[in-house]
Order: sequence, then structure tokens, then C-alpha cells
Amino acid sequence: MKLQGTMSIRENELYIGGVSCRELKEKYQTPLYVFDEELVRNNCREYVKHFKVNENNNKVAYAGKAFLPIHMCKIINEENLYLDVVSGGELYTAHKSNFPMERILFHGSNKTIEEIDLGIDLGVGRFVVDNYYELDLLQRICERKNTKQAVYFRITPGIEAHTHDYIKTGQIDSKFGFALSNGDLHDAIESLKNYNNIELVGIHAHIGSQIFDVEPYLDEVKIMMNLVKEIKDSYNINITEVDLGGGVGVYYTQDDEPRTIKEFCEQIIEKSQQVCQEIGIKVPTLIIEPGRSIVANAGSTIYTVGSIKDIKDVRTYVSVDGGMTDNIRPSLYQAGYECAIANKIGQDKTNQVTIAGKCCESGDILITDVDIMDIESGDILIIASTGAYGYSMASNYNKIPKPAVVSVQNGKNKLICKRQSYEDLLHLEIL
Repeated sequence: MKLQGTMSIRENELYIGGVSCRELKEKYQTPLYVFDEELVRNNCREYVKHFKVNENNNKVAYAGKAFLPIHMCKIINEENLYLDVVSGGELYTAHKSNFPMERILFHGSNKTIEEIDLGIDLGVGRFVVDNYYELDLLQRICERKNTKQAVYFRITPGIEAHTHDYIKTGQIDSKFGFALSNGDLHDAIESLKNYNNIELVGIHAHIGSQIFDVEPYLDEVKIMMNLVKEIKDSYNINITEVDLGGGVGVYYTQDDEPRTIKEFCEQIIEKSQQVCQEIGIKVPTLIIEPGRSIVANAGSTIYTVGSIKDIKDVRTYVSVDGGMTDNIRPSLYQAGYECAIANKIGQDKTNQVTIAGKCCESGDILITDVDIMDIESGDILIIASTGAYGYSMASNYNKIPKPAVVSVQNGKNKLICKRQSYEDLLHLEIL
């Protein structure tokens, strides 16, 4: 297993943020999400530095869907990032954390009337409009409230990034945004003359997730900057903000070869300057929306090993006290991970096993056929790089309570999300 962030080994035990996994298990029980806060903050600072937030007034908006407890909102605020939310629940979480509402970008392909009402009442900085239905709703609600709302139009630029089919979003056949190739976007811009309470200030595109190549982003830059010029020439509308979305890939297994944050940011900025100079326009404010690349490698999940089933000449199943309820990604789209025994971290790998979850589903497999050190019931198994979409996609399937979340930094640990109790599971049910 590749060590990430502040992970270190002391006498065959794994430490994160200066705290041993054994201590964390004893204090908080398992399953347990562990977040390396120093790595999260360092990733935020890398984006701020290399995306030239201070020099060029660009913006880094953290994609909250990756992981958004109140504590994460506070970190993002302290590191001077913007925040991308996609639901009323995420928006309300940001509000309760006292996150500045003017630094919110409100996404979502089917915002409800209640969500739009909440966003306007709280003073959301930018709505990212995805379709005509939302455009009509937003206009009617703004008119009723006698306010004007700044918006981006989300477009599908026709770029098909090389990633899993379930996380592609930039191609024309997508549920997101106004398409360029069939004229949808131009029709939407033309219709703006009927929407007096909406001001188009930016355009947005997102081409997918877990993307390792910079080239699709450079293609996106070219399309978007030419679109800025076209909108100005054809409709006399100044697009001052261009949001290029997120999707920067990260390391999960040895098959992954991600670029650095620095490489992505510098090449995007360089390409933007080049294209704008060629077509004779001012470089707009650039926005990027990283989520996974900020939190994925900073999060790990620790489990306690339970039953071990050795099927002779077939496979050895090692079951843990969690599974698809705390990490659905392996079952959902065959996501790969690395693991280790945290209390035997320096030992040789002598066994090949399959890590199974505890759910009553044959598909509840976390890692298939992984080489690992000698393993026994009661050992602490750690799966690395679960920081993105683990907790945020967790469920109560089989009536399994959601795990706790703890932040570690400089030898200290802090509970940021409590473990659900059985009483919590029944809290909304009526006797």
C-alpha cells in the first residue's frame, strides 16, 4: 500500500497524522473514516498557489459532493476556497458552518423550487443553470422576490474524457447542461431577453471525473474561450467568468499515474492565455472545481477483520466489519483500492485474499485478490484513499449504522462526525 500524506510506520504499526491506527480503533471503534487534515490543507494550498488565485483573481471551488461535513466547510473557508454545492442539503450544511454564501456555486441538474428558494434567500453567489426548466423557475422566483441572480450556463462541450462511463459528463449524450452541437446553448442565450431577473456572467463545463490526461482540459479551454468571444460578438454579453469544472485524477492503485496539481493548473492557465491572445479577448476569471483531488488520498477507512473463509484451491475471503455501506464505489463501478494490515504494516506479503464486506450481497467485495501480510481475525485492515465519496455515498443498507469520521493532525485526533447508533437509525421512523 502506498503511504499517503502524513502516514508513517513505527515498529510495524501505521500512524496517520502522528496517531496510530490501533489507538484510533480503541478510541472510536471500527469501521472508521480517518482524515489527514494536513494533507487536505496542503492540497488546498497547492491549488490556490498554482491556479494563481491571488495573482490573477482566479477561483478554486471545492466540489462538496466528495466530502462535506461541517468541519470540511470550515477548512475550505479557512483556506480561502469557494464551494460547489449540488443540493439543498449541501447548501444548508455550508450555511450552518457560516461559510460565506457569496462564495457558493450552486450546481444541480434538477433543482427543486424549495432549493432555489433557499439559495436565493441565503444569497448564493452563482447559480449554475443546467436547463430551460431551471431557467424558468429561477426567473419566476427571482421576480417574486424582487431580486436579480447572477448565473453561469452549464454546457456540454462534446469532449469525451477517458474515464469510466458512469463518470463521463462532457459528451453530448449527457443529462447535464445545454449542448453546443445542437444549438441548445444559443437558444438559451437568445431567450435571456425574456428573463429580466437573471444575469449571465459565466459559462461552465465539466468533462468527467478521475481524468489523468491534461489534454482534454486544454481542448475544453479552447472551446470555452472561443465561446466567450462568440457570445460577445453575437449577443453583446460579456462573459467574465469561465468555470472548467473538476475531475482531476488521483492515485488509487499502481495502475494509476496521476499528474500533479501543479501540472494541471499551470497548463490550463498557459493554454487559456494562449487562446485568448490568439482570438483577441481578455482572459476571464478562471474557476476550477476539485473535489476528489483534495480529499481522496487524505482519507482512509480502518476496519476490524472478522471471519476468514479459505476455500481450498479457489479463494480466501477475509471479511471486515464494514463494506458497501461505507464504500459503494467498488460495487458501483469496480473502483480499485490498496490495503494493508495496520498493526503489521512492515511485514512481508505472504497471502493473497479477497476483502469482503459484511452486507448480505454477493457483490459486497471491497478488493479482489490482493497480496497481503499474514492476516488474523481481530487485525486492523486499512483501505487507503477513501476520502472522496466514501462517507458522502454511505448508506444504511441492511440497517447498518454509518461510521464515525475523525480528523488527525500533529499527533492529535478530533471527532468530526459521530457514529450512528441504532437509535439514530430509527430517529425518523414512526412507531
